[in-house]
Amino acid sequence: MQEKELKDLLLKENDEFKTASKLHQQYEKKLEKLKAKSFLTEAEKQEEKELKKKKLILKDKMYVMMTEYKKSF
Repeated sequence: MQEKELKDLLLKENDEFKTASKLHQQYEKKLEKLKAKSFLTEAEKQEEKELKKKKLILKDKMYVMMTEYKKSF
């Protein structure tokens, strides 16, 4: 099963994966807004760092779920 197919399947069948994916997308949108600014305040720089960390944690979590799903078959 290809990665895209697996993601689509888990988005339909796994609520935890779906929630993680939605949060990941929300963090990405917030990061895009920050990146669009020509200047970031210190608070915004800190927010950017935190969003990147949270996004990476979610990505890792989704990867683990995908790997576990593959192992179950």
